[in-house]
Amino acid sequence: MNPQIDKMSPFIVMEVLERAKALQQQGVDVIHMEVGEPDFDIPKCVEHATIQALTDSQTHYTHSLGDAELRQTIADFHKKEYGVEVNPDHIVVTSGSSPAILLALMVLCEANGEVIMSNPGYACYRNFILACNGVPVEVNLKAENGFQFDVNLVRKAITPKTRAIFINSPMNPTGTLLSPEIMRQLAALKIPILSDEIYHGLVYEGKAHSILEYTNDAFVLNGFSKRFAMTGLRLGYLIAPQQYIRQLQILQQNLFICAPSLAQKAGIAAMRQADTDVETMRNTYNERRQYMIRRLRQLGFVIHTEPQGAFYIFADASKFTSNSYHFAFDILEKAHVGVTPGTDFGTNGEGFIRFSYANSLENIKIGLDRIEKYLKNNNL
Repeated sequence: MNPQIDKMSPFIVMEVLERAKALQQQGVDVIHMEVGEPDFDIPKCVEHATIQALTDSQTHYTHSLGDAELRQTIADFHKKEYGVEVNPDHIVVTSGSSPAILLALMVLCEANGEVIMSNPGYACYRNFILACNGVPVEVNLKAENGFQFDVNLVRKAITPKTRAIFINSPMNPTGTLLSPEIMRQLAALKIPILSDEIYHGLVYEGKAHSILEYTNDAFVLNGFSKRFAMTGLRLGYLIAPQQYIRQLQILQQNLFICAPSLAQKAGIAAMRQADTDVETMRNTYNERRQYMIRRLRQLGFVIHTEPQGAFYIFADASKFTSNSYHFAFDILEKAHVGVTPGTDFGTNGEGFIRFSYANSLENIKIGLDRIEKYLKNNNL
């Protein structure tokens, strides 16, 4: 047994989802506000491109780094979106953003190499680091500071073993954006930055910035699942400094060969033609976001920092519970609403519940009404 696996924690949101599905198989109507998956179908241009690629028998291996046209399209996108020049040869197209995270950490982490990350933060980062024989070093984020990194705490966490700093903006679970000034300060630390930019495009207040605007010593992780609602097509990418590309290519060739060919053709269409679809989804999410913020506050949840992007609200439930894990599963069993306990995102997430608004406004209203009834029935 690999001892690193014993150090890993389960992905609790998936355990909530699995229990919710078990209840549904028993005939229970469950409202899902736990999972972070768009509830939209893929854009029509993506559908047509996928069908056309299949019709044209585009079903074979591509270059290990990815379809050349897609890599150029990604480079063009970054020039248009952020004003940064990206060499297409510095892009690795992956089967979702998770392999991109794994590849980046594999080239950075030798045994016991340290990676600084936030607490709370996306649940899987810590386990990815452990899988690469690295050591997660957590820096606490505070609600009263808008869940922003304290650069002084990051600086104190740096040791000779530090290999990278992991950032995520808009952030899962809080929906907050890192400020440009903090991104500049983190870049100035001269430690490679791993920047997960998967929720770019789903921003309602402010502007999402790429770490490449501030440093070239960075690995950008992104994909098509959130912005373009292409979760099942499994398409992501990694932008990396030139000196790491050959190592990344060797890993890609051996571990994954290449990303799915049909999905890569779909990705070209998404980046070139789906802006209107993205804007429609963004506006719909924003309507749900605004409703859920108001309703959760009415129910007694505290929202210290309103989410600016992604599709989550990280609500303080400490008024109701000191055990977010038990609270979330009790809501599921008694109110039949799936929510994610804050402890899934680190010890600093205890006392919080993450609500996803990647569901219809009608379902969100039903789910929150059920939670209101649950709170009253339990005198909370």
